[in-house]
Order: sequence, then structure tokens, then C-alpha cells
Amino acid sequence: MKILGIDTSNYTTSAALYDTESGAMLQAKQLLPVKKGELGLRQSDAVFYHTKQLPEMIRRLFEGNSAKPDAVGVSVRPRNIDGSYMPCFLCGEGLAESLSAVNDIPVYKTSHQIGHILAALYSAERLDFVNRSFIAFHVSGGTTDCLLVEPDKENVVRITELGTSLDLKAGQAVDRVGLMLGLDFPCGKQLEALAEKSTAKYKIKPVLKGGSCSLSGVENKCRKMLDEGETPENTAMFCLQYIYSAVGGMARAALEERGAMPVVFAGGVMSNKIIRRQLESEFEAYFAAPEFSCDNAAGTAVYAALKGNLK
Repeated sequence: MKILGIDTSNYTTSAALYDTESGAMLQAKQLLPVKKGELGLRQSDAVFYHTKQLPEMIRRLFEGNSAKPDAVGVSVRPRNIDGSYMPCFLCGEGLAESLSAVNDIPVYKTSHQIGHILAALYSAERLDFVNRSFIAFHVSGGTTDCLLVEPDKENVVRITELGTSLDLKAGQAVDRVGLMLGLDFPCGKQLEALAEKSTAKYKIKPVLKGGSCSLSGVENKCRKMLDEGETPENTAMFCLQYIYSAVGGMARAALEERGAMPVVFAGGVMSNKIIRRQLESEFEAYFAAPEFSCDNAAGTAVYAALKGNLK
């Protein structure tokens, strides 16, 4: 069966086509445009750009492809908790409902967070994890969450928050330090490239409170480093090492509380090679490939396949 996935986050317009028989996943996605020097978009602007970009993503996905979708999966809110809402997800939900009505096919709705986790499992070839408990990290511009993920008949997986960032999110830290260094938003790939030029090694003690972390200090520390003459390369490396120390500390706390189990890392920040290398050396870690780690619709397509038992 062919499953169409749609995701309209505050960063990216994305669509995916999942072939449940072959396991192949086609993707079409485009970042929302952000003016130089700015740290993101207002929701009204995000809705406007998604409305413009969604038709083009669907066209790209089906260009030269005669396949018709048998179902649609779509993200309709950031997380599966009461009160979780962002207007930008209405764009994807509206298109999914329309396609469902016109083509008489089912639509399966989930959260952006579950989509991220399932995309990571698909990429890591571990969709079997939906039948067991594991720890998952969703680390992006809007979240730095440590989650217990368990099987769930209603939502495929049930998520319980074990820890979070109490202030600045990891993706926000990356972008603020990146803009400080003259990079363009979103700054993740550029900051990584800059840090790869550094040979500096930092031993950082993370600020942890229970299973949660605090990242508010990284921006000020990086600004102070630059003011004192530190190189941009070393400052970039310090920022990424700081984030690793926080995520690693949260993971250790979760595993100590819950016992040994796999740890799955999802979200755009987890595509960073520097952070990934250190986490892989310490944990039974599973990562999405970069194209499945940043915002994408693959996970919503996988959700529909699992939820609808579509084969």
C-alpha cells in the first residue's frame, strides 16, 4: 500500500510517500523562509508559507509517479498532551482531510513528536521497538525532552516525559550561538561545520535537576568566550559539547531510574555528528539519518501504516 504523510511544523513543509510492501520512502520538503538575522517565524507567517509550499511538495512527490495513496497520515499538534496546539499544523490537517474526502481513503492523525520518533525508528530499521519499551530523546528548536516510550493500542506508542529542558531548548541554543557567530538561521549544519574545524576538548558538568536539564547558561558562556577572544570554531565546539553533556546526563539519569534499555535519538539537533559520536560511544544508541532526524513527514506516514495495520 502507498501511504501519504504530511507534516507542517514551524520549520519545514514536508510530505512523504511510504510503500509498505517495499519499505521505500520518498520525501519532499522545504524549509520555511526566515529573514537573515531572525530566530524563526510568527505562526501567521508559518501558516502563510505552508499554504504556499504544500501544493509544490505534493507535486514533487507525485511527479512521474502514478501511485495513488491508500491512506494519509498527518501531524495535527506538537505533542499528544492536552493543550498542545500550534496553528501551523492546521495546514497539513486541512489538506489531509480534503484528500481523504475526495479519494475516500482513511486519514490517521498523530503528533509531531510521535512522527519524529517513528521516523527515527524507520531510519534505524528498528520499527520493532514499537512493541517494547525504550527511551527516546526529541531534541529540536522547540523541545529537549527525554521520554519513556511504550506500546499503546490507541496511539501506537505512549509517551511519558521523564525530563526536559527547564529553560532554553537545545535547538534554540544552537541558533542563538550561530547567529552570534554570524551564521544564517537555522544554524545547525553551519555550526557543526564550524565546530569540526576545532580541536578543542571541553569537560563540562551539566546543570541537571532530577532528570531535567538547564541550557540557559550556554548562550552567555559562548558570548563571554567570544568577548575574551576565543575563536568562532572553539566557541561552536563548546556549544555542541555543552548540549551533549546535558543530553548525556539526562540519558544516564533515565537509565538509572528505568533500567537498561535502548535509547533512540530524534529531532534536528540529533543529526549533529559531533554530538552523535559521543552519545554512540556511551549508550545503546539508535539515530535517524539526517534526512529523517530533522522535521519530516516520514514518521506520520509510518504512523498511518502502523495504526491502520496497512500492508
